[in-house]
Amino acid sequence: MARRPSPALTEAESEVMAALWKLESASVGDVVASLDKKRPSYSTVQTILRILEAKGYVTHDKVARAFIYRPVVDQRQARRRALRHLISRLFDGSPSLLVANVLEDEDLDPGERERLRKLIARS
Repeated sequence: MARRPSPALTEAESEVMAALWKLESASVGDVVASLDKKRPSYSTVQTILRILEAKGYVTHDKVARAFIYRPVVDQRQARRRALRHLISRLFDGSPSLLVANVLEDEDLDPGERERLRKLIARS
């Protein structure tokens, strides 16, 4: 039985989306070139872009013989989707449970903890 696609981005999908957000629109080759440190294969990036299109993160236009991809979801929207997915899967649908876990984390920098408390107080 095939696994149902997750609305959340995998690590590889996140890297391709980051490149596409930076480029704004790009061919598969452009995305591959922008990922120079990891340099995945052309076919890998092409597959990831197809998956991202199926998930609703990108769309493409055919220009001459090339597909030019562009994001339809911006970074803020992607973060919100990921956060909603995380909250539903790990925190019983409770945003307050997520925030409580973040604030209780011993490894959280005290300055960051105070910044979060101020943000919560402002809301």
